[in-house]
Amino acid sequence: MRSTFLFLGAFCAFMGVGIGAFGAHALKASLSTEALAIYHTGVDYQMWHSLGLLGIGLWQHQTPDSKLVPWAGWFMFMGILLFSGSLYLLALLDIPKLGMITPIGGVCFLIAWLLVCLSATSKKSTSRYQ
Repeated sequence: MRSTFLFLGAFCAFMGVGIGAFGAHALKASLSTEALAIYHTGVDYQMWHSLGLLGIGLWQHQTPDSKLVPWAGWFMFMGILLFSGSLYLLALLDIPKLGMITPIGGVCFLIAWLLVCLSATSKKSTSRYQ
């Protein structure tokens, strides 16, 4: 079975390593300490939620009938794009209004984790392998 969320999790983790290395090496001399901290926060959240996407992908394989698991995956992916993406742009472009997007990504993360919690308590969360 093909897994969109395993792919997205692995791809986001791959990009997180690359973006993190770019920030640590290429941007170190050109960004302020504050901008680097903002950038680093984006990398941290991207990497943690990439692992979350991988977990959702694995969980989806075990609970293919769940409607909540795919929604959790999409909200988590949107959180990475909006939260981490806005922090990268904020650090690189120094446009404070971009910071207004970051909380929307944070809400996407919260919704994703809430859906994971709800899925864990749902009758449809029972693994087909149990």
